[in-house]
Amino acid sequence: AIEEGDPIYIIDPDRCTECVGHYDEPACIAVCPVDCIVPDPDNVESVEELKFKFEHLQKEQ
Repeated sequence: AIEEGDPIYIIDPDRCTECVGHYDEPACIAVCPVDCIVPDPDNVESVEELKFKFEHLQKEQ
């Protein structure tokens, strides 16, 4: 879900599951500077929606 951009990295919201299904908390938060990742108020998803997205993306692989 994260791609290297110039000069910043870009998170694809269609592929980001906030690590639901992989980790207890989003892995990007652990490695990025404080306040680097800003939530998009127009793209808020519930845990159930994130789990559904995770399962859908796993089937595509």
